[in-house]
Amino acid sequence: MSRSGTPTDNPIIEAVNGWVKAELYLDFNLKNTVNIYKTLEDYIHHFNFERPANALNYKTPVQFKSELGFT
Repeated sequence: MSRSGTPTDNPIIEAVNGWVKAELYLDFNLKNTVNIYKTLEDYIHHFNFERPANALNYKTPVQFKSELGFT
């Protein structure tokens, strides 16, 4: 179990949270939480379908998954 206030217990999700926060503020210009659900939905689509990842040979997660035969 993760202890309260101990982000080192789950570094993977902490890294993902950092990416989401940074990209929402920088790329999506999120300044308030008026429409946070729509913004998060748009970001998830962007992350999976439009944003190439270095770790995936500059393919999107959807492209990489389909090339492996997991459509």
